[in-house]
Amino acid sequence: MLQGVLTLQSIDACRRVSSPYGPIQIINEKERLPATHKKDISTMNTTTKITFTINGNPKEMTIPPSMLLIDLIRDKLGLKGTKLGCGEGECGACTVLVNGDPVNSCLFLALNIDGKEVTTIEGLSEGSTLDPVQESMIQHGAIQCGFCTPGMIMTIKAFQNECNEKKITPDRDTIKKALEGNLCRCTGYTKIVEAVEALFK
Repeated sequence: MLQGVLTLQSIDACRRVSSPYGPIQIINEKERLPATHKKDISTMNTTTKITFTINGNPKEMTIPPSMLLIDLIRDKLGLKGTKLGCGEGECGACTVLVNGDPVNSCLFLALNIDGKEVTTIEGLSEGSTLDPVQESMIQHGAIQCGFCTPGMIMTIKAFQNECNEKKITPDRDTIKKALEGNLCRCTGYTKIVEAVEALFK
């Protein structure tokens, strides 16, 4: 017999097991929560007003509390440069900067940008003038299909700013460590690392 099958005896045994927080209780589907503990369904449709700056432009929006930052950026603001990859915060394709810090926008609740400054890949260049990070990536052939590139560039930009602020020149191992949250499925990372190294020469 499968060990995972619940029987009346095993359920009854569970009722008698204690935890640090008191006895474990199995709620019968016939049991009902008292009215004071029932969720008010009307509150599930509430919205929240937030104000923020994105790529230098002030915004005020009303959003549902559960909205993710990537959905706000792509669907509400129409900034498609930020890519949705794994949706689990593992690949880094969705990386943007919030107050200068890189975050995975696929896991970051949009309401957390209230009162903050957000920078996406669209906000790095000034008109037709590319950011030095973008230029270096192009010059070193560090772009393949381009899907991971926006998130990679945003992580590199934050890393560059941090190094410049601390007045340090990172070695290759430090660069690799900084980029470990961004995955490229096309090729190795040699050209990408070389592009970052060139920023500090």
